[in-house]
Amino acid sequence: STIAGMLGDVTGAAARTYSIGFDAEGFDEMSYARIAARHFKTDHHEYYITPRDLVENIPKIAAAYDQPFGNSSALPTYYCAKMAHDDGVDVILGGDGGDELFGGNTRYAKQRVFGYYEAAPQALRAVIDTMVRPDFVGRVPFAKKAKSYVDQANVGMPDRLQTYNQLMRLGYANVLQPDFLADVDLDEPLRNMRAWYRRCDAKSLVNRMLAFDLKYTLADNDLPKVVRTCELAGVAAAFPFLDDRVVAFSARLAPELKLKGLQLRWFFKEALRGFLPDAILSKSKHGFGLPFGIWLTQHANLRELAFGSLESLKRRDIVQPAFLDTLRDDLITQHASYYGEMVWVLMMLEQWFLAHPPAIGMTSNDASARLP
Repeated sequence: STIAGMLGDVTGAAARTYSIGFDAEGFDEMSYARIAARHFKTDHHEYYITPRDLVENIPKIAAAYDQPFGNSSALPTYYCAKMAHDDGVDVILGGDGGDELFGGNTRYAKQRVFGYYEAAPQALRAVIDTMVRPDFVGRVPFAKKAKSYVDQANVGMPDRLQTYNQLMRLGYANVLQPDFLADVDLDEPLRNMRAWYRRCDAKSLVNRMLAFDLKYTLADNDLPKVVRTCELAGVAAAFPFLDDRVVAFSARLAPELKLKGLQLRWFFKEALRGFLPDAILSKSKHGFGLPFGIWLTQHANLRELAFGSLESLKRRDIVQPAFLDTLRDDLITQHASYYGEMVWVLMMLEQWFLAHPPAIGMTSNDASARLP
């Protein structure tokens, strides 16, 4: 919204804007895109992704990357870029980086809440910790939340960011094949995260998290997602927020202006108050995820592609066949949105393998043949 408005100011002409919607409750943000489009009088274009779009393009998206890529928002990003390309656009501008420079992700506020417990005197923490330990506490709703809070607060950063890592919660040994587990270092991902987190010499939690996200959220995830899908669609992508001057300004900005109490992106919003519509400034943070799990339970062709991919993945000797069956038959019916993410990741892994067969001379049992 910010970039669309500023582009119009700079050029003196209506910006062409492109938005993707989802016909699923809780996933669609098109109403806010329309608010911004009306406010800035943009030449607005929109498209609603369908399950059929997923079936037709999942193999193409998986094949486009030089390693397995599991972010499901790559597909709507591709459609956004394709819509612009078909309209004669050569370069699109994305808002990536704004949250990671100015404190816009909800996890920043969440981790500050945990930080309150970390800052408490050790004696007080010991008393609270003792109070939430008994087994019966986990059966009382309010006490259960208190116990969850204490349990998470007792995990140091950046490990705490992985509290809801689905693979970790399910258990490596319950998901992955024993021979595969023997070939990999399970501690390496967290070791890398800790090393990167320590590289930042910032004194504040929010700045340490922002520096962490410049690598893990932007460099390793969002930018490859946008750049590669735009290339696939035939357009280039540029990111005004990541201009060196904007990044340098963010680094000089006081941390309490990025996260004021628990208010996300406080300085950014105040600076643009009167420029952006109030409805945009006050809206809660929302992701760009697909309603994949929900659609998976409703559309036969999508189920055939997804579960057919999981069946094919069994021959890779990476994931336990019994887990894949449980995921298909039980877990996805228990919580479609939650376990749909796991189905998506494993489906895209197999689709990537199908598009990038191992080099001649490798066998399916070689660890080097299993992973890029």
